[in-house]
Amino acid sequence: MTSPSLHIQPINHPLDATVRVPGSKSLTNRALLISALANGTTRITNALFSDDSRYFANALKTLGFDVQLDEANHEMTVTGLGGQIPAKKAELFVGNAGTAARFLSAFLTLGHGEYILDGDARMRERPIGDLVKALRQLGCDIQPLQKAEGGRQICPPVKISASGLMGGKAQIAGDISSQFLSALLMVAPYAQSPIEIELATDLNSKPYVDMTLAIMKDFGANVERHGYKRFVISPTSYFPLSSAKPPCGTFHIESDVSAASYFFAAPAICGGTVKVENISRNTKQGDIAFLDVLQQMGCIVSEMENSLLVTCNSQPKGLDVDMRDIPDTAQTLAAIAPFADSPTRIRGIASARVKETDRIHATCMELTRLGVRVEEAADGMTIHPVEKMRPAVVQTYNDHRMAMSFALIGLRFDGVTIENPACVSKTFPDFFEVLDSLSPRERAGVRAKS
Repeated sequence: MTSPSLHIQPINHPLDATVRVPGSKSLTNRALLISALANGTTRITNALFSDDSRYFANALKTLGFDVQLDEANHEMTVTGLGGQIPAKKAELFVGNAGTAARFLSAFLTLGHGEYILDGDARMRERPIGDLVKALRQLGCDIQPLQKAEGGRQICPPVKISASGLMGGKAQIAGDISSQFLSALLMVAPYAQSPIEIELATDLNSKPYVDMTLAIMKDFGANVERHGYKRFVISPTSYFPLSSAKPPCGTFHIESDVSAASYFFAAPAICGGTVKVENISRNTKQGDIAFLDVLQQMGCIVSEMENSLLVTCNSQPKGLDVDMRDIPDTAQTLAAIAPFADSPTRIRGIASARVKETDRIHATCMELTRLGVRVEEAADGMTIHPVEKMRPAVVQTYNDHRMAMSFALIGLRFDGVTIENPACVSKTFPDFFEVLDSLSPRERAGVRAKS
């Protein structure tokens, strides 16, 4: 079911706004998994409550874990069982939550029983074969429940007949999704013998693997690494405190840098300054590198105590940039590009084709719909500046990042209507309310249209 479309009204003055974004999806889901593996109870503060995190939390509940959700206070409390999974049989549905699908596929191999993991129609198109192959190398029995005909890759649903994770050596590709490697890394401490993981390709989205290793260390597990090529994990246990002492602790979730990217980008489109609170350059999240891209475009980035400010007082500069390590911000850059002084080329994001939608093709289609000249490539796109756009209803393909990025264009051009804006509930349920707060005056900027 889709929601009524939303028209975005432009802001006709330079920005001078302060916003706060929700907790990180990537950190919340990693904390949920590791907390369930740990010995003892973890209170996760500033947790993200969105479709993705709810799917993950509810899957843990279905598996028999004690998970308490306090949405009003943005807290989740998880009692871990030291690598044990209570349920011996379960069917889990994760919608289109990629992190949940990949992380839980590896997590379930630690159990003793039969588990089925499935998702919505798009999830059934998102490849998981490289993770399945790696898990099989480690002694796991994991089988797809739909035929991979005509060279089609393995996708959910999958059935896991688990009897614990044996360990050993595995090779895994790193050019489809870094989540495959992160999934293996996080469950590896509970294998029966050491695990050695070797990358068979170059690794995309390296900062997300750095994030995984950092949170594992916070919970007391160290990984022997050799760059981004080989990782060795010995059997150990997670504990809820960074001091690795049970039985309880608190893990604070940083605000989501990917979500903040839209507000970092707004001054490049409208001019002025936006301050994003509860976030700093010293973050575990690799998407903070998007600020470097904005600086190359001519924006000024400054830091106050636990806040970041982005200011832009001139037309942004076009640039040629490899975004393979920060693909989730590529659409954000694509929203700025039509207003730049020269073409912008985005490279290295082939992995974006297997996200919630084919983000390269979808972005090119919707920019074209708005009258922007864009050239699609296998791993990205080139976007040309435009003096005049044409009004359009932007299709979101049920992808939260399509809705949020294209809404930015509507802050400058009065002709952007977002189809199915409710898809932002995947990671940022109140995005449009926060977007509306960029202007202090009374606005009907985000208003329903039937």
